[in-house]
Amino acid sequence: MSDVVKEPSMLLQKELIARNYDAITSSRETGRKVSSTFVPGNLNELLLCFGIVNNLPEINAIQNGMRKLSGDYIMTAEKSGHSEDVCTYVKADIGMMGKGNIAPNGKPFPNPDVLLLSYTGCYTFMKWFELLREEYKCPTLMLHVPYEGDGQSTKNMRDYIVKQLKEVIIPGLEEVSGVKFDIDRLREALRNSARAEDDLVWVLEQGKRTPSPIDAYFGGVYYIGPIFTAFRGTTDAIDYYTALRAEVQARVDAGQGPLMPDGTTLSEQKYRLVVEGPPNWTHFREFWKMFSDEGAVVVASTYTKVGGMYDLGFRHDPDNPLESLADYCLGCYTNRNLPNRVEILTKYIEEYQADGLLTNSIKSCNSFSAGQLMMMREVEKRTGKPGAFIETDLVDPRYFSAANVKNRLESYFQMIEQKRRGATRAA
Repeated sequence: MSDVVKEPSMLLQKELIARNYDAITSSRETGRKVSSTFVPGNLNELLLCFGIVNNLPEINAIQNGMRKLSGDYIMTAEKSGHSEDVCTYVKADIGMMGKGNIAPNGKPFPNPDVLLLSYTGCYTFMKWFELLREEYKCPTLMLHVPYEGDGQSTKNMRDYIVKQLKEVIIPGLEEVSGVKFDIDRLREALRNSARAEDDLVWVLEQGKRTPSPIDAYFGGVYYIGPIFTAFRGTTDAIDYYTALRAEVQARVDAGQGPLMPDGTTLSEQKYRLVVEGPPNWTHFREFWKMFSDEGAVVVASTYTKVGGMYDLGFRHDPDNPLESLADYCLGCYTNRNLPNRVEILTKYIEEYQADGLLTNSIKSCNSFSAGQLMMMREVEKRTGKPGAFIETDLVDPRYFSAANVKNRLESYFQMIEQKRRGATRAA
């Protein structure tokens, strides 16, 4: 298999992620404290106020999946008693701990100084942190985020989160770090976040163009990397999204599609799709190629919103810092109820002029997979566009059947063609 060809923004993203791993693994030498926290609802701007390095277990699992290490880690976790049905991010993380806890840079991860859980719709996170707390015996700070069961947040929900920030989270981080909280420092980080978020939204909305200059699922993984991890709130994130925007603008000007891993650009786009659910990481490039070989481009996806629904108008607000953090946590995709998710998917199908909705149902991810079939049927009913269902897993290679996925995709594309011919005859 030939080497993967990457755009400059992809290389820059890789450099940023590598820099964060170096900061994590050298923290004992530099004296910096380390937190473990999750992507949806993460409080990166707040951690920056205390000089705390942010380590994200999901990102570690993704890295190990793409590097073909997660399968062995998952087996190790299952041998120690974890069920086959447990989230494979969890098992990859637990198994990695049992195999030396080595970071992607080849150095051992330090034990975290604090576990920071901003609960946003995935109950597995709470059990995951219980296991980590048993292992590391470090302080645990939990920010409880109410679920948007009625499809919207309320002032009472926001006030409840702000109260926890003031009384639990900020004092806890002050104690761990030895640094006094400075709200002006938080305001500056939020200001940086909003600037980066503006450019990210601009990039993602270019999927409305024909041809689309982006792939909002596979390429989108790279686009969201810095802002969903340890760089939201920094000038590094601003620089990254400025560069990414210029890169995408150049493709718009040239009438080009996104760059594929083999170095070609997908400008001849036969199918425009919206995708629901995370990608498979253990066969990421092979999975992507199945789409590009058929001339299919993903113009919008829900996975690129799991760390923030910025395209619906939210921006971090330096004028209302703690309230802004609360609104961010409440609005994460996995904290929204199923009718609201249907509305979002319907909006994407219509605004991005997609041919249909493809759902990648993840075997071990309940927060994404619950209700997906119902959602797909409802979106089909509302839009008149066909849906399709494929099944893989996050980082467990045992649950990626290339032949099965390829057959389902080919059948789906045939369904789209039939739908088009039927529409032509009716006209």
